[in-house]
Amino acid sequence: MGIVLGDNRYGKAETRLVRVDRGTDRHTITDLNVTTTLAGDLAATHLTGDNSGVLPTDTQKNTVYAFARDGVGQIEDFGLRLARHFVDETPTIHRARVHIQQYTWDRLGHHSFSRGAGTRTATVCYDGEQAWVVSGVEDLVVLNTTGSEFHGYHKDRYTTLPETTDRILATAVTARWRHVAAERADWAASYAGSTRHLLAAFADTHSLSLQQTLYAMGQRVLSTRDEVVEVRLALPNKHHFLVDLAPFGLDNPGEVFYAADRPYGLIEGTVLRDDAPPAGLAWW
Repeated sequence: MGIVLGDNRYGKAETRLVRVDRGTDRHTITDLNVTTTLAGDLAATHLTGDNSGVLPTDTQKNTVYAFARDGVGQIEDFGLRLARHFVDETPTIHRARVHIQQYTWDRLGHHSFSRGAGTRTATVCYDGEQAWVVSGVEDLVVLNTTGSEFHGYHKDRYTTLPETTDRILATAVTARWRHVAAERADWAASYAGSTRHLLAAFADTHSLSLQQTLYAMGQRVLSTRDEVVEVRLALPNKHHFLVDLAPFGLDNPGEVFYAADRPYGLIEGTVLRDDAPPAGLAWW
């Protein structure tokens, strides 16, 4: 029986970077969490401990900070700069993946901010010839107080959930969308538009299931954003259960709920164009 080295990668996880642009009295802040992942001709370090082809993870961290000195801009562009640098400048590195989370800060004044809703994300992959970009948002919490039903589902001897024609529907959206090309997108407009249409579809859809809402959200983005070819969504069902107030001699006409944090339903799915080009390394 032979033993061989399989797929492998390494990198620097969660480099925290905050940049303050002070060009005018009205400051701007960019708050990032950057993870770099590299792969290539790295068998020697695993098999013999020869580290001559390894770009240290500390160097990767330093590169993130050094590149930020020239400005960050849109996180997709920042990720492309980093990924291309690691592959093009290091002979043993053939693939790079840069994942960036951008924490939202809402302006209170010229130099005052409060943490905003949702976290913007971007994942960039580059193999020396082609680049792929996946943008997204995570932890975007949304809720409909009505307009949601759940009934007609399969039942077996363990089913206790009652059917309902009116319930609270709440979720924390994690959405990622793949761009048709890495060079032709207006990243800021694409992010704003895609996020706006995700939220609009959630609000507009009379939901018979969270799965139906998921598809409506992905479909809305694809039908309005030509630069996007694939949307992947993860929607945890943030359950709100009606509290039984009868023991206290009180009715509860759909007004008092218990918000449960676990366990929860988790609905995941992909919506894509039927002519979408192959993903390549996009989801690596």
